[in-house]
Amino acid sequence: MLRRFLKPTVSSISKRAASSIITEIHPENDEVAIVKMNAPPINALSKTFLAELELAIDTLEKDEDVRAMILTANRPGIFSAGLDIFEMYGKDKESLGEFWTQLQNTWLKLYKSPLMTVAAINGTSPAGGCLLSISCDYRVMADHKKFQIGLNETKLGLVAPPWFVKPYVSCIGEREAEKALYLGTLYSVDDALKIGLIDEKVDLKENIVDVALERAEQFLEVPDFARIGTKQSITRKDTIEWFDTIREKDVAVFQHIVSDKKVQGALGMYVQMLKAKSK
Repeated sequence: MLRRFLKPTVSSISKRAASSIITEIHPENDEVAIVKMNAPPINALSKTFLAELELAIDTLEKDEDVRAMILTANRPGIFSAGLDIFEMYGKDKESLGEFWTQLQNTWLKLYKSPLMTVAAINGTSPAGGCLLSISCDYRVMADHKKFQIGLNETKLGLVAPPWFVKPYVSCIGEREAEKALYLGTLYSVDDALKIGLIDEKVDLKENIVDVALERAEQFLEVPDFARIGTKQSITRKDTIEWFDTIREKDVAVFQHIVSDKKVQGALGMYVQMLKAKSK
């Protein structure tokens, strides 16, 4: 197929030197887009990053030629390290609310997208990075002894919101999720595959995006209306409708919890650790 690239709209161009999100059409199949997270070193989910990701997905959904999307990191090693700590540490309630609302919007856009979505997890994927992965329709992960994935919020003194947990439980089951959430477990690639947190592991010698393309093409053999209808009206319907009823309360809960002195103290310790590492 002819190779083509999406032209970014003015609103999607970052004021920074490079955009946090790079969107390309796959050179071998122009029905499949590649969305690369490009906020080194850890693809932290800041408000700006999340807004750019939401816009990228929305733009692809409006492109009648695109039927599938592969989400991956532009640089291997860290898929996404999760929420940007600096969006939560030392912020007032208004700022916290704006950040959390953007996270909600981006998650919902990905979770219920009519696009067939594949997470090509080419690095460690804790917390919010895990959330992005489990919100896709299929997950392939590069096989490396240092790569891990899971919702480890308790390790930072935080509680994973129920809408993080629902897709987690869908992947690994209630009892496994319960234990993992208590302990803040990060799974190795082999363990993640064993419990169903990922669908497939990919040898480092292979191109993970090529594997993701093959899986996307398998799903695209099903008529779009049937696949989308199953996703939005059956398998994810209850979570989508439930989420709409708790959104405002969820923001208020987040503001209350993160503003707590103990939580701010835990976040502060983590910030100091990051600063020490940077030196």
